[in-house]
Amino acid sequence: MVRTVRETERKYEAGDGGVDLPTLVGRLAGAVGGPVPAGPAQLALSAVYYDTDDLRLARAGQTLRRRRGGDDPGWHLKLPVGRDTRDEVRLPLGRSNRPPEQLIELTRAAHRGAALAPVAQLDNRRRQWVLTGDDGRPLAEVVDDRVTATRPGDASAPMSWGEIEVELAEGADPEILDRIETELLAAGARRSASASKLGRVLADRLGDGPPQPRARRKSPAGEALLAYLWQQAAAIRRTDPAVRRGLPDAVHQMRVACRRMRSAVQVFAPLLDAERVAGLTDELRWLAGELGAARDLEVLEERIEARVAELPPELVLGPVPAQLTRYFAGRRAEAARAATAALDSDRYLELLGRIDALLADPPLTGRAGRPARQEMPDRVRRSLRRTERALRDADAHPPGEARDIALHGMRKAAKRLRYAAEVSEPVVGKNATRLVDEVKAVQELLGDRQDGVVARPVLRELGAAAHAQGENGFTYGLLYRDEEARAERAEAGLDDAWARLRGRAQWLHG
Repeated sequence: MVRTVRETERKYEAGDGGVDLPTLVGRLAGAVGGPVPAGPAQLALSAVYYDTDDLRLARAGQTLRRRRGGDDPGWHLKLPVGRDTRDEVRLPLGRSNRPPEQLIELTRAAHRGAALAPVAQLDNRRRQWVLTGDDGRPLAEVVDDRVTATRPGDASAPMSWGEIEVELAEGADPEILDRIETELLAAGARRSASASKLGRVLADRLGDGPPQPRARRKSPAGEALLAYLWQQAAAIRRTDPAVRRGLPDAVHQMRVACRRMRSAVQVFAPLLDAERVAGLTDELRWLAGELGAARDLEVLEERIEARVAELPPELVLGPVPAQLTRYFAGRRAEAARAATAALDSDRYLELLGRIDALLADPPLTGRAGRPARQEMPDRVRRSLRRTERALRDADAHPPGEARDIALHGMRKAAKRLRYAAEVSEPVVGKNATRLVDEVKAVQELLGDRQDGVVARPVLRELGAAAHAQGENGFTYGLLYRDEEARAERAEAGLDDAWARLRGRAQWLHG
């Protein structure tokens, strides 16, 4: 029932002199190396767009519509992916004018439970050409749209305009869009000021929105911190629909954004009013924890499958791939349900509200007004000392469970150090960037070791289960020993990696 299409498109206005697209199509075809297309096909499209009263979906870059006509009628939810690119989640038209529950759930982080109702209707007379290569394979779709838009309860005259839209065909080289754009601009067209038709209709209600804080060399410390927190808040909101859709790496991205925000609030605590941010780090820890099982299983499954793939075929004894599928499938599904349940909870919406409030009215202290280039290194230096203490603690333990726990604690401290250095990058520059790179190297060693610590008992469990079922557990024993060797190599490289990190951190003591 649900279908997702990734679309990459650009919109253009005809300019003052107008663009005769039927005449120009031949040049566009030549630009992509194909024949002049037939057509145009004539389409009549009509779409009703849904949003909250205060346009929360539009402000999040999302559009939800019920469209009739064309070759893809139905409910369409467009979610931003990157510049010029969006995922369009499609459901059948159905009989109801109420948005489908699946799409309401995907937009929950934006609408926060507020009702969705029609905010605009767009009727479009479209002429469409398909540009192909010499082999007949579609490369791009070029359309000439004549749009009429109305808004419910708005007695003013309908809005009307024309625009040109170019959409990349599935699997085509994105560079094709650049070639087509060169011809359109030469003919007098210009890139549309609005990223979507709906954005154009609602522009007077949307406004410009609050400015995104940006950190610069001479920024005060509070401004640099807010710029970082804003980025992480945007990442949490952006990845929410992707987590709900079960997209690869989505849980990881949201979890990292939570950790980055939590670390930044903790490390730079003197810049924030303690009373107003009380409990925020606990809630961010909660959300990251709820996502943890899904992410940990994802990492573990990929790790074991990669190790199996590296083995010579003669050492993979028994139905190992099938055994791995049986082991992980149910656990992954349960972890995904737990992650989605967390995103469906009131507690999660309250956390999003707290983050919004922090950014809308920053609880900065007087210390936040100090120059970032003076304030930031002090906080990073404290994180470095914390990581050093964790390393000394680990070195005090012989090999075994206590050492494993201590090195995992050092890994957490290293992450906190890295995130602190990231906050300072825009104002400190190359010194902070180089420190981030060296901390990453330490993290990777500790992360590889910790992933092996987690994998070994699972491999032992899989081997025992294979034996109990009358199958061969040899491969799992081989992988277990390989994980032990990898852990030894990771520890062997830790001293050199730490020495390089310390060398890159000299600017903190200057």
